[in-house]
Amino acid sequence: MDLSIVDLSPVPAGGTAADAYANTVSAAEQAERLGYSRFWVAEHHGMGDHLAGTTPEVLLGRLAGATEEIRIGSGAVLLNHYSPYKVAEAFGTLDGLAPGRIDAGLGRANGSPASDRALGTDRRVEDPDEDHEERIRAVVNHLYDAFPDDHPYGDLTVPRSGAAPPVPWVLGSSPSSAAIAGKLGARFCFAAFIRPGLAERAFETYRERFEPTGLGGGPEEPHGMVAVNAVAAETDAAAARRRAPAEATFKRMRRGEVGSIPSVEESIAELGGAPDPTPATLDADEWPRAISGSPETISGLLEQLADRVGADEVMIQHAVPDHGDALESHALLAEAVGTESRA
Repeated sequence: MDLSIVDLSPVPAGGTAADAYANTVSAAEQAERLGYSRFWVAEHHGMGDHLAGTTPEVLLGRLAGATEEIRIGSGAVLLNHYSPYKVAEAFGTLDGLAPGRIDAGLGRANGSPASDRALGTDRRVEDPDEDHEERIRAVVNHLYDAFPDDHPYGDLTVPRSGAAPPVPWVLGSSPSSAAIAGKLGARFCFAAFIRPGLAERAFETYRERFEPTGLGGGPEEPHGMVAVNAVAAETDAAAARRRAPAEATFKRMRRGEVGSIPSVEESIAELGGAPDPTPATLDADEWPRAISGSPETISGLLEQLADRVGADEVMIQHAVPDHGDALESHALLAEAVGTESRA
């Protein structure tokens, strides 16, 4: 199983964005040593005091210099906020910094009305799916110099390394994004940590709608990745405690509270006790928003979820407030799956 990481650059308690970025860099360096396939960084807006991952294309420039082999990319750049050409220029530049190992993860999301206004984002698009599809197509055509000569953008170019261009991925948490990925013949990553109940339907939609188009060097067959919130520790009970911040954060979000990730101790107090360990075998209709376990347990859980949707790869997202705990979890996850160390 190919295993990857998406990092949100959480600001540690009492820390700053500088601390968050330093942690992200060290996590990427560790992921490379451990044999992870990809390391992606996220884009969130209006929460910079606790999530510093606002600008993937900038942070990826730093990661390009800190790593040598691992693929790095965005999880995701939110296209509804930007010009496709500007996004393509940014990823062309990143390709020049890390030739042949850039992933262009392309998604969409609205933030708060205030942040969308500040970004100049139009929230009243007549057909959001059509608009998103065309924006993805435009980014890829710019990156691959694929506009016809007589197209208004036919003479525009973006920076290139001369190696393989950035690989486009369509990212989403709904069947509509899956349908767009299928129609474009693109690789698809589903955020199961957002809407786990839609995972199976989304992958079914992706495979049903998939047409090999060759757009951006797309695959001949559907190629999917499922992103899950997962943490590991030496025992199932210890891993369940480490999962507590994710559970507490989800409960806060349901109440409309957005803030920093609480500590394990704060989370357990807020939850009224440590979460139960994730069962080693999930029921057929069970897809937890977050999973945890010892290396043996977590390996089986990841296999179950990947098999359920027919995913080719798994990406790990977590809410672990302590950076040392996060690194230990990544190491145990790599051990569980059996990634090939690059050390």
